[in-house]
Amino acid sequence: MADGQALDEVVAFTSDLIRIDTTNRGGGDCRERPAAEYAAEKLAGAGLEPVLLERTKGRTNVVARIEGTDPSADALLLHGHLDVVPAEARDWSVHPFSGEIRDGVVWGRGAVDMKNMDAMILAVVRNWARQGVRPRRDVVVAFTADEEASAEDGSGFLADQHPGLFEGCTEGVSESGAFTFHDGAGRQLYPIAAGERGTGWLKLAARGRAGHGSKVNKENAVTRLAAAVTRIGEHEWPLRLTPTVRAALTELAVLYGIEPDLTDVDTLLEKLGPAAKLVEATVRNSANPTMLDAGYKLNVIPGEAVAYVDGRYLPGGEDEFRTTLDLLTGPDVEWEFHHREVALQAPVDSPTYAAMRAAVEEFAPEGHVVPYCMSGGTDAKQFSRLGITGYGFAPLKLPEGFDYQALFHGVDERVPVEALHFGVRVLDRFLRSA
Repeated sequence: MADGQALDEVVAFTSDLIRIDTTNRGGGDCRERPAAEYAAEKLAGAGLEPVLLERTKGRTNVVARIEGTDPSADALLLHGHLDVVPAEARDWSVHPFSGEIRDGVVWGRGAVDMKNMDAMILAVVRNWARQGVRPRRDVVVAFTADEEASAEDGSGFLADQHPGLFEGCTEGVSESGAFTFHDGAGRQLYPIAAGERGTGWLKLAARGRAGHGSKVNKENAVTRLAAAVTRIGEHEWPLRLTPTVRAALTELAVLYGIEPDLTDVDTLLEKLGPAAKLVEATVRNSANPTMLDAGYKLNVIPGEAVAYVDGRYLPGGEDEFRTTLDLLTGPDVEWEFHHREVALQAPVDSPTYAAMRAAVEEFAPEGHVVPYCMSGGTDAKQFSRLGITGYGFAPLKLPEGFDYQALFHGVDERVPVEALHFGVRVLDRFLRSA
């Protein structure tokens, strides 16, 4: 059981890590090393031997292994990223890198994504050292750089260049699962992630004939691009149910006393009410235009126009995604992957999933654990190259009205102290039994 020091440390570590500005603006503009050194120091204080690794100077990763009691058991990877997305201080109620603790809440960028989980891992590991606890299976702890961009300096680098550090790991656990979802009708759901949509960030390029803005131009690159972007934005993707999403819909339907009719998913989602938010983004592929770049002077028709699209595809849905983009862009617009990563799926009938469920139910007996698929992605994608099956499990018990998902990359990101305490207890319970 997590002791009082572990409860104090998880709050202090979360606050400390938030105060270390690890903003990742993309294009290599980030420096995670101070946070990595902080984590390494805490791990060393627990008697471990952390290794610091860099592909690029300042983009530091930390890896350490805790030996289990059963050498024949498969190892478990426990990972969290150290970087955060940008935050504009003028938009926040508190400074985003203050780590301020006010009215029982820790404020700042990374409070939920995901320095809270980093702090939980450190607190649990140190608690084990004090109590002389060893897990049944080896646990490899990894804190990574660059998750909020390409992961090339983080999990991608580790998986490609240092696979030996993860020898024996068959499963991994990281962010975005086991948080309280209040359905507005008194129920508390705890979704555990057992899948992720694939990442297909796209660059579109339309080429045409440059010319004077006052002249007729049937080969206008901006017009061609705008038409393609509009087609992509308005496209209605067909329903595609993966095993994880099927399991989520079935369990939710049973919980709400609804006939689990998977032949009419849209109607089923309507009947689920607010709980549909856990599923609705993962019953289809998606492609959302996000950036446009064209021209350099108002009265000049440019010869090229560029757009970027955030595409996501379900496990097994990449071929359909590619074929559809070919049709939507048409003959006058070329597209390519700006960044691509695989979709993931994990079994919901595994002993590890059962152990996560049991840990949540022990400390939140009023809750209902359900599987779900993440609409976005995590470092689990890169670690899957090593044959590691990934789950999302960063437990938090949250009060009603606390919109956890809206705080990811949002303004006034924060996490309740009691949620961190719950997380340490549940994570400790899970890891001891996994």
